[in-house]
Amino acid sequence: MDDIVRQAMAKWPQVPHCYGWLGLDARGHWYMRDDRTQAAGHFASGLPHAKGSLLQHEKLIDFIGRNYLCDDAGQWYFQNGPQRVFVELQATPWIWRIASDGSLTTHTGQAAQYRRCLVDEQGHAYLEAQLTDPNTPDGPVTTAFGLVHTLDVAQVADALAQGQWDVESVLSSELPARYGYVPSPQKRLADSLSKK
Repeated sequence: MDDIVRQAMAKWPQVPHCYGWLGLDARGHWYMRDDRTQAAGHFASGLPHAKGSLLQHEKLIDFIGRNYLCDDAGQWYFQNGPQRVFVELQATPWIWRIASDGSLTTHTGQAAQYRRCLVDEQGHAYLEAQLTDPNTPDGPVTTAFGLVHTLDVAQVADALAQGQWDVESVLSSELPARYGYVPSPQKRLADSLSKK
């Protein structure tokens, strides 16, 4: 997390959280979602105009990536200064890129070590991998789960064909519970409010 973000959190600790305004698609792209976009449907619906505006500003994308975190409930968010901006996920919290040498990076550019490959009933490939904090490379290792970018599925097929990786079959509907992530914090909030 950036120091400027930590300072803002200390200065303004009671800023309300933001829901529905930021989405991460299945290719690792960030989308801004205004009120009109949110009214068109939820982020992962596939409905026209429900995705929002693709972010293209490189410094903003890097800033989001450096401050992309998960809370204890499995909700992913961007810590934007003092405000948590919860992220709507089209697929998973991480999108994997696989280089020609087999090395893995997240959509935020963080290096990882392969642990497990999974394929769902629709043929989508996922990886479980280990992340190490780049600021403390000897520090704790975090398990990360994500969808393989569509451009890199051929590398997965090659690794499987060569016997470098084993594959496990899974149901896509079971992945959020298995890996502890919330695809839509906005929906989770709405559901909890409707029960009150």
